[in-house]
Amino acid sequence: MKLQQLRYIWEVAKNDLNVSATAHSLHTSQPGVSKQIKMLEDELGVQIFVRNGKNLTHITPVGRAIIEQAGEVISRVGSIRRAADEYRDEKTGSLSVATTHTQARYALPPIIDRFTKEYPGVSLHMHQGSPIQIAELASDGQVDFAIATEGLDLFENLVMLPCYKWNRSVIFPREHELARSTEITLKMISEYPIVTYVFGFTGRSKLDEAFKNEKLEPNVVFTATDADVIKTYVRLGLGIGIIAGMAYDPHEDSDLVAVEASHLFPPSTTMIGGKKGTLLRGYMYDFVQLFAPHLSRELISEAFFDPNSLEMENLLSQIDLPLR
Repeated sequence: MKLQQLRYIWEVAKNDLNVSATAHSLHTSQPGVSKQIKMLEDELGVQIFVRNGKNLTHITPVGRAIIEQAGEVISRVGSIRRAADEYRDEKTGSLSVATTHTQARYALPPIIDRFTKEYPGVSLHMHQGSPIQIAELASDGQVDFAIATEGLDLFENLVMLPCYKWNRSVIFPREHELARSTEITLKMISEYPIVTYVFGFTGRSKLDEAFKNEKLEPNVVFTATDADVIKTYVRLGLGIGIIAGMAYDPHEDSDLVAVEASHLFPPSTTMIGGKKGTLLRGYMYDFVQLFAPHLSRELISEAFFDPNSLEMENLLSQIDLPLR
């Protein structure tokens, strides 16, 4: 059994059983990939993939178990290489982060600025997507960290660390009749068309939960993943907006009124997640601590290697998270 063979079956599964695409991504030949997979099956005495002629059609039950274990082996090999890299030079390497638009646009810029100045030899790669998409990237080991408010808890092999709490603002044009109100209620908001985030993005579940608890039905007429898009359609008069408070800029958005809405909606918590057992390099610890200073290096290390310990749960529950 060779590491190369385990990588081939792992990549074939990731590429929807497309051997040609797998060979292209691994810079090798299609016959070479097929040959190595068949050699591994012969050695193990089981069939990993079901075939129809030369095409792979689906994965066998035992094949799924083997591929899952192969993924763990590949991840461990990556950790070993990182350990060697850490010993050689802790100031060079790469860091990949998957996150949502809100985090990338409003929360991360000052963190990235400080990090790149501290580690000019580290190449930084940012991937944007839905919470589920970025959690999958972290779960598969394709990125080092996932940063999101929702979705990370759906993957059991991810470590989740709390970074900060945040709440929402209700926004509308300055000439809107709500600008004359001394206090805004959920009932008042439910009487207007609403422009807000797509379900599953940026704490949207908390918003829906608040209306449900008051037995109100919000009139959501337009949803988007991007707060800037939401603000654009609020300006066009499509409805009032509900966005993350951090997404309102008093200077850039001076034509809009923003009403802080912590009295209407419970706060949401932004988390940073990574695959359990990942060996973190020094600059990775520093990145997490720049984003969440209350997380010590010891706490981060213990979370990645013993995330289910009772002591870890107690420590995380005692953290007094900052509000942004």
